[in-house]
Amino acid sequence: MTLPLDGVRIIELAGIGPGPYAGQLLADMGAEVILVNRPGPMAAIPNLSNRGKKAITLDLRKPEGAAVVLDLAKSADVLFEGLRPGVTERLGVGPDDCHAINPKLVYGRMTGWGQTGPWAKMAGHDINYISITGALGAMGRKGTPPSPPLNLVGDYGGGTLFLVAGILAALFQAERTGKGDIVDAAIIDGTNSMMSVLHMLSGLGQWSPERGTNMLDGAWPFYRCYATQDDKFMAVGPLEPQFFAEMLRLLEIDKADYGKQRDTSRFPEQHALLEAKFASKTRDEWAEIFDGTDACVTPVLTYDEAPAHPQNSARGGLRKQGAFIHPRPAPGFEGMDTDPDFTVPGANDASDEIFAELGYDATKMDTLKAAGVIA
Repeated sequence: MTLPLDGVRIIELAGIGPGPYAGQLLADMGAEVILVNRPGPMAAIPNLSNRGKKAITLDLRKPEGAAVVLDLAKSADVLFEGLRPGVTERLGVGPDDCHAINPKLVYGRMTGWGQTGPWAKMAGHDINYISITGALGAMGRKGTPPSPPLNLVGDYGGGTLFLVAGILAALFQAERTGKGDIVDAAIIDGTNSMMSVLHMLSGLGQWSPERGTNMLDGAWPFYRCYATQDDKFMAVGPLEPQFFAEMLRLLEIDKADYGKQRDTSRFPEQHALLEAKFASKTRDEWAEIFDGTDACVTPVLTYDEAPAHPQNSARGGLRKQGAFIHPRPAPGFEGMDTDPDFTVPGANDASDEIFAELGYDATKMDTLKAAGVIA
């Protein structure tokens, strides 16, 4: 079995959120990912995103620690980090330092605000990054504060996925040209990119900046969630007329009683009709009625219910191993193992293997220990 990134060596400087998840995706695709942890309690916390990686712990604040990273970079295809702009340069492992010893190296940079601009070095989190893109302001009901979409849109959508896409593109370029590149992945840039569809709809006059008034934000009766008899929910999304007709049939609602699908003047009464109908049965009763149909109506599950759903189960989508429920590697490939190993490494599990590969002898190791670079 081979995977697309078999033989690719990646150095990941430990961070939080979108960086570790990028490393997970690359490892899932077959890359050898060497995670360089920082000393301290954070490295000791098991992190699902570190599955499949090799882990060592180095103090990069010391020149000897930076020298180890540069030794690793000599044989690496990619190095990526998620620190504030200028930090890796100050540590001596910035893009110029790495390219001086390995011109073909792809250097990935993961930030919230980007490497440039007046806010580049300012602290922030997912909710802050998506707030200035318009994404957060578009989420939630009219007259209520915006609803944070966990950290899926910013960190993992606008951040991780754009970093991974950039790394893969730069790897392809490096193979063709022999020259590495710097991937500047900023969460605000990725989120702005994902907002393209709303900018398009707005330009066509089909989207309003007022939250909770649009087709996809819960304002329209056929694209929202409804409470069921047992205080759970069904997700309703039949946008197309044929799917909408199928929903009405299964709900046993007469088309004439409901009215035209997109008659905004009747939305209040249509909302009330669907609310009453879904409240008449439990979630699981409705799930059975809509199962296997084209009505685009599905049960809203909790994350701990998700593994048992037949579709997730058939795909091997979520599997318990150790303390974690692990999502299957995505996307899938024909050569992918159907029973992957999801082992999460300890903070320093691979140190002996990696230092031996670098050719460090006992004297070198003693020097690093004496300097406090390694434990």
